[in-house]
Amino acid sequence: MQVGRVERREFEYIRHGTRCLIANLEVATGRLVSPSIGQTRTEADWVTHIERTIATDPQATWIFIVDQLNTHWSCGLVELVKGLCQLEVSSEELGLKGKRGILANQASRQAFLEDPTHRIRFVYTPKHASWLNQIEIWFSILMRRLLKRASFNSLEELSERILSFIEYFNQVAAKPFEWTYTGRPLQA
Repeated sequence: MQVGRVERREFEYIRHGTRCLIANLEVATGRLVSPSIGQTRTEADWVTHIERTIATDPQATWIFIVDQLNTHWSCGLVELVKGLCQLEVSSEELGLKGKRGILANQASRQAFLEDPTHRIRFVYTPKHASWLNQIEIWFSILMRRLLKRASFNSLEELSERILSFIEYFNQVAAKPFEWTYTGRPLQA
């Protein structure tokens, strides 16, 4: 790199793989809660992550703000919420994926997960509005402070460095994000 020159990537660059970080940002404190790093971000990964997060305070009321990713309204998540909230939902009401009941389709599962009477519920941001989800702001901090121009020798090293950064961030830099946008239309 030199001043006035575009950054170039070494032609012998080798990608050793990727990791999926699933994390929760506690908006009141700015701290990350119960991060999960794995090879995939499947329905099972998401449900396990949510279960681990809730286990940190099992009797609390939980409100998760999430985007429109399909795993965020999955059948497994509906069943997890039903069980953890001890909801009396019959197998007939629960239904069958793609057929009937709460599990019938995305809209019915989402409506169940959004129900404000549940102790554990989900709020979905509109499509193409990731800036409303504060974890996305935190992901950009991770990118700028740790991952940009970094090189890791293994997936284990990458995972360890991410978890170390999260621990450091929680101890030193965590604070609630302050919204500064006033709502006025942007002008060109």
